[in-house]
Amino acid sequence: MTRIGFAYNQKPAASQLSEPVSDRPRGDDEPPSTRRDLSSRNLSTPASALAAASIAAPASVATAQDDRFAEWDGPETIDAVADALGDLGTVIRLEADDDFPAKLRASRPDIVFNIAEGLNGVNREAHVPAICEFYGVPYSGSDPFTLTLCLHKGRTKETLAFHGVPTAPFALAASLADLRLITRGETRLPVPSEKSPLFIKPVHEGSSKGITERNYITSPAALMETGEALLDAYDQPLLAETFLPGMEFTCGVLGNGKDAVVLPIVGMNFGTLPEGAVPIYGFEAKWIWDRPENPLDIFQCPADIPEALRAEIEQVVLRTYHLLGCRDWSRIDVRLDAAGAPHIVEVNPLPGILPDPADNSCLPKAARAAGLSYDELIQRCLTHAAARTGVRVPRRTPRRLEVVA
Repeated sequence: MTRIGFAYNQKPAASQLSEPVSDRPRGDDEPPSTRRDLSSRNLSTPASALAAASIAAPASVATAQDDRFAEWDGPETIDAVADALGDLGTVIRLEADDDFPAKLRASRPDIVFNIAEGLNGVNREAHVPAICEFYGVPYSGSDPFTLTLCLHKGRTKETLAFHGVPTAPFALAASLADLRLITRGETRLPVPSEKSPLFIKPVHEGSSKGITERNYITSPAALMETGEALLDAYDQPLLAETFLPGMEFTCGVLGNGKDAVVLPIVGMNFGTLPEGAVPIYGFEAKWIWDRPENPLDIFQCPADIPEALRAEIEQVVLRTYHLLGCRDWSRIDVRLDAAGAPHIVEVNPLPGILPDPADNSCLPKAARAAGLSYDELIQRCLTHAAARTGVRVPRRTPRRLEVVA
């Protein structure tokens, strides 16, 4: 029977954190909803404090002491993945902690299913795949180079721009001096104004970290104020880019080579945001306006868009997927410019996979719209990896099949 190693990072238990869990918002790269896999989400500062901070002091927004675990998974997600993999072989849990290399070497699985995000450094998502390669163990998902490249938003956009893939004009700012260059019009970006707004964010963090409405920049003063706060809070360069005013989508991809397919596109309905809100899916939308008692119905899957636009989005998504070396699965964010042309925003080769439909995790949401259950989504990723690496994995009917509405 196939021996499947399962590499993951599990969030610390609530008892290991310094604050009570009950008053904390979540902080993952997936939205909250009416019933949450709370342990798969970051639990940091009280919601009331963060709400006030988003207005008064951008430096303190989404930077609480435990947000370093924001992309790790909780027991509910880990158990669901292990259960799905169990239909295809013997699952060996390999938590990606300090002992991971020894555990991998001792267990010698036939293949590793990897969802480990890592903790430290700009190469953190590449740690598990690199160790697997060192020991000659096949694994699912993208290789270390692609994972590191895609975690750095600036390097990703540089690669896409070089190859002519549409992405918004951008500049990197590692210091206040770099920010001043933008305010003086000495970069490829326009000086920020109401007519030519910019958007800034930490260059290699998860999509919910450090992103609030204040990142929407309409003046040089705002760029300096918010930029300085983010540089201080995250100790890493910022990506500044031309703000794209059009619709936004996220696109799941499954498979490899010519067989790679884009799952039904998830569209974001910014019309559900409060009046006057910046049309972004940031901190306020995720953790303030979308609450269990008043859920924000922002997602639509499949997105209600013309067939021509859908085909255009799929084309640019697949081109990006192949160009960056993504493998087996990925989630790619797209936004339209003022003329309605799709541009790549970010690429996530380690997508969030919360199992409960109420959690609105976008890749599982797209899979369900395609007729795939959660188990089938996980199993498809593994079987794509097994076919790519020559590992024999049985093909079985999943134990559960969700009904597609």
